[in-house]
Amino acid sequence: MKEKIRIFLDSDLLEKYLMGDTSTEESLQVERYIAMYPEVRKTYTELQENLEAFAKMHARKTPEGLKETILARIRNERIGRRRFYRYAVAASIVAMIFAGSSYFFWNQNLDLQEKNTLVTNKIKTLEEDMKVQLEDLRNQYIVLNNPNTKKYSINGNKKARELKAMAYVNPVKKLSYINVSNLPDLPEDQCYQMWAEVNGELVNLGVIKQFGDKERLMALPYGEDAIGYITIEPQGGNQSPTVQNIVANIDY
Repeated sequence: MKEKIRIFLDSDLLEKYLMGDTSTEESLQVERYIAMYPEVRKTYTELQENLEAFAKMHARKTPEGLKETILARIRNERIGRRRFYRYAVAASIVAMIFAGSSYFFWNQNLDLQEKNTLVTNKIKTLEEDMKVQLEDLRNQYIVLNNPNTKKYSINGNKKARELKAMAYVNPVKKLSYINVSNLPDLPEDQCYQMWAEVNGELVNLGVIKQFGDKERLMALPYGEDAIGYITIEPQGGNQSPTVQNIVANIDY
């Protein structure tokens, strides 16, 4: 049994209600509990029956017209109770609709918040990517237009004679780029991959794809006496360079 129902039944409100000693607010509370909770309704019925039995034990001859008065009062009470039950049912339905609507809008709001967070994160990612791209474009412009930039023409060895590339190195700005303008065709299970050794560390620069834009520049890590080279590797790239498949060296 719910705690609030137990507390209600432990009070004397039901007895007072039967005796007509409750205030308007107390009466409404009792009638609401009777309508909503079977335990209260059962106790109320038992109290009614006990009161009726007590009344019969101490019955006196009824005055003239009392029966009609009581019946009229009972009819009025029944009408009032029917109205109360209708109001209680209507109020319950409204409460259920309100609760359902509240949950729906709460759920919709939660979904919108999640979507808003997702969109915000995507915008931040795009902004960061754009910043990186703009910074890279700015660096490319500096390298290509700065008089201190050194140019290195690169040709492939006998394994890739048609390979053509140009490296751009600016020691003042410490920026390096390479433009691979031509790559000989390879079998489908092979690819070209670029590497660099900078300050004694090997850097994997990834797979070189056949560029649609012949003017595209690829960033090289800058370092004193750095070495770059291109190798032929299995499709998808390798974790370490296959030395015997080096097709071009870049000393910058």
